[in-house]
Amino acid sequence: MAAIGRFQKDDEIFFAKVVDGELFRVRGDVFGSPSFEKKAMSFKGLKTLTPVAPSKVIAIGLNYADHARETGKGVPKEPLFWLKAPSSILADGGKIEIPFAQHRTDFEAELAIVMGRRIRNVTATAAARYIYGYTSAQDISDRTIQHGESQWARAKSFDTFTPLGPYVETKLDPGDLTIQLFQNGQLRQNSNTSQLIFNCLQLVGFVSTNMTLLPGDVILTGTPSGVGPIQSGDRLEVRIQGLTPLVNTVK
Repeated sequence: MAAIGRFQKDDEIFFAKVVDGELFRVRGDVFGSPSFEKKAMSFKGLKTLTPVAPSKVIAIGLNYADHARETGKGVPKEPLFWLKAPSSILADGGKIEIPFAQHRTDFEAELAIVMGRRIRNVTATAAARYIYGYTSAQDISDRTIQHGESQWARAKSFDTFTPLGPYVETKLDPGDLTIQLFQNGQLRQNSNTSQLIFNCLQLVGFVSTNMTLLPGDVILTGTPSGVGPIQSGDRLEVRIQGLTPLVNTVK
């Protein structure tokens, strides 16, 4: 596997390949044909950022049948998607902030697709060549607002509501991966990406028929059943097979 992360040292932001606790800086365009420095560097003095800075984040709803049943909604006939604000993304280790303590706010573990090339109106069959890789994510949701509005973007776009990372795996088959969420060490969500109603290639193809996707753009593929409320002090960990765990706390 090839894990690519984005890091900051002082005022400099850069991409690097992560290998056994060491970093090898990327030379050239990370979405093009990059090379890597041969001399390794350590994590000391570095800040781990979100693995990409997307122009847009697309979230897919009700894409696991068990979650559709959990919400009392039917299985959609085509992907249901909306846009989340890019300002909502949060790096691994960051704190999820609940804006309204009296509202119910839920966790949602998700596999995220990261685009590697500009794409517009392609088929699912051709979609794989445009995908850069995959990473872990959450679609944190203010249910009080979501249930009170027909549009879901506001309920899911507050700052810190899209934890993402820590790295993008560029060599990963997303078709049969365990996906889990642990809340304070307790298993809350436990499923497999083989249960997706619309798989990753179908999602990329469908979204591309509606809008242009750019390198670094992110598609959240949906969450399985078991979503539940969060509160201040919680530790949330997303574990997806083949990916580095994504860990965030709540305040």
